[in-house]
Amino acid sequence: MVTSSIMVLFLLGLTAAAILAAASRVLHVEEDPRIAKVEGCFPGANCGGCGYPGCSAAAGAIVEGKASPEVCVAGGAEIAENIAAIMGVEAAFKEPKVANNICTGGSRANLLFEYEGVEDCRAEALLYGGEKTCGLGCIGLGSCVKVCGFDAIRLNDDGIPVVDMNACRSCGKCADVCPTGAIRISGMTMDLLHLNQIDDCLAPCMQKCPAQIDVRTYINQMKNGDMRGALLTMKERNPLPLAVGRLCPAPCETICRRNIADDGVAIHTLHRFVADWEMNSGSRLKLDCNPSTGHKVAIIGGGPAGLSCAYFLRRIGHEPVIFEKRDHIGGMMKGIIPEYRLPAKVVDWEVQSILDLGVDVHTGVEFGKDITIDSLENDGYEAIFIATGAWKVPALEIENADAEGVLDSITFLEEVGKSITNLKGKKVVVIGDSNTAMDVVRSAARLNCEVTSLVGCIQRKMAANKSEVIRATELGSELKYLTEPTRIIAKDGKVCGIEYREVQYDDPAKALGIPKPVEGTEAVIDADIVITATSRVIDTIPFEGKDGSPILTVSKKTGGLDADSLSLQTKRPNVFVGGEVHTGRSIIIQAVADGRRAARGIHHFITEGVIPELENPQLRVIPESILKNMDVTYTIPRIKIPEITIEERRSTFKEEVKGSIVYEAARKEGSRCLRCGLTCYDSEAGAEYAQDADVKTFAELGKV
Repeated sequence: MVTSSIMVLFLLGLTAAAILAAASRVLHVEEDPRIAKVEGCFPGANCGGCGYPGCSAAAGAIVEGKASPEVCVAGGAEIAENIAAIMGVEAAFKEPKVANNICTGGSRANLLFEYEGVEDCRAEALLYGGEKTCGLGCIGLGSCVKVCGFDAIRLNDDGIPVVDMNACRSCGKCADVCPTGAIRISGMTMDLLHLNQIDDCLAPCMQKCPAQIDVRTYINQMKNGDMRGALLTMKERNPLPLAVGRLCPAPCETICRRNIADDGVAIHTLHRFVADWEMNSGSRLKLDCNPSTGHKVAIIGGGPAGLSCAYFLRRIGHEPVIFEKRDHIGGMMKGIIPEYRLPAKVVDWEVQSILDLGVDVHTGVEFGKDITIDSLENDGYEAIFIATGAWKVPALEIENADAEGVLDSITFLEEVGKSITNLKGKKVVVIGDSNTAMDVVRSAARLNCEVTSLVGCIQRKMAANKSEVIRATELGSELKYLTEPTRIIAKDGKVCGIEYREVQYDDPAKALGIPKPVEGTEAVIDADIVITATSRVIDTIPFEGKDGSPILTVSKKTGGLDADSLSLQTKRPNVFVGGEVHTGRSIIIQAVADGRRAARGIHHFITEGVIPELENPQLRVIPESILKNMDVTYTIPRIKIPEITIEERRSTFKEEVKGSIVYEAARKEGSRCLRCGLTCYDSEAGAEYAQDADVKTFAELGKV
């Protein structure tokens, strides 16, 4: 019985083996030998980052033409080239990408409860929604560390993932398991062109900055001695840190959370300090640029917006060409803004850093005459960015506005040091409340004349920065607030005086609305020169056709060219605009921001044909990030910036009013930064200076 059973099973096995052997001969498919060769090129990580279940499957996909030789995320360019050689093709450039962590909160975020469940971020997020009050912060249980096959992530003492950029292979597993999006995969193009979104970890200063500069990161890098890293962080958003560090009115400082506790961080000063570090070192920081894509972009105007756009386009691989009307580039930074605010040598250094990336420039070329949109299209430019600025100063609409001795602010500033070198004994009246007006006042005062400024509002309503107003009055100039000119008095066609009157708000206490004339307040002052600095507007003539019809529409609200607010694309799809030609008179950091936004729009337009819409862009300050109270331990005095004396200012146009600071002072100011996240902050900021005599605790001051 047993013997017969064994024989039956043996015969069945033998029969099955024979059938399988026959089937294998019939159904056998010879494997392409290239699959093994391609798989042999891979590092063998089987990470799945390529989207295929293992290296063997990825190799098969390459041989079948379903994947490119660059598909392996764990391998580099050399591996891609080896695979391409096997396949008889050329390897294309693949921009490297790495994981990065947007959360800085860690244990500093407020805890909702003590979690004692499974040590997995996904489980905690699924069961409890996470333990911290910040919905996009890192949960801190290290699921990303566990899934990384390259030992590229570790948790620091605060429970925050730290990515080793050299070890990361961008497989994406860490991002896949992160339930809050705190870990993300990005590359240079994504980093340079990313626009703030609501689900980013944005400190208030980052939200308020038009250029969206990562303030907390570069301050922390500077504080830790990583000057190169700090500058690279700044240049992800701002290619003109030297100029911005001198001219920006620093809206970021007005919203700094430190203001709740004592005084806001001197962000603007630290920005300049980091930028000056590079220039003072005598060598330029090497910036990576992607290989050329062959896409040509024309940029009309070599001011801050045009330079910014060219910088970002070049770094991501495109070929921008700047066309400039004047014989040099830099816009108003060069030759208009006085050197005691922004020296020409600083502008030259900054501009050269951008040109060295491979940006071509053609000067002496006027838009609307020498080149047009149509001519540039015919020359092969796939997109055009117009950034011609707002150089036109509206004439006064009063009697004798065209008399000899009446100048506009731009002409005056451009001629200072050239045809205008000394105004000793002259009486100058400046009309306007802008930063340009204060530049005129300060420059005229340096030329040994008596200066009076007619300002049509109260001081806090002036368009000029408060510091610029103070600088103007320090030189002895008189600012007559709530006044307006009524007529210019001329004799033999030359200015000899100006009549003005007082104006007032309907509700002086609230100072709302437009001030109205006060009857019976007319007065006259002597004047040899009247300088108009009321505003600056764009020249619309280049944007009109031969029949006078508009080529591009002008906004009634801003006086600038109309365009989409995020992409800066006009009604003509291949034409983009930015800077003051779009916004009207504005600040330098806005022009820089426009250049980057335009670069993003242009990049998508010329590579994809369409510009993707952002689902949740951060367009205004996020309400939940504005805290009313904070528990901060240490108070450290805000840094004092050295300045040349008032007497020294009277005798020089070349020396900057504000001086430089030393590293230790910058480091101490940087320690005041709370390293804010969306809602979290470092309450122990500045602890390393606790022993300094000028550092106190709020408890000691009785302010807890």
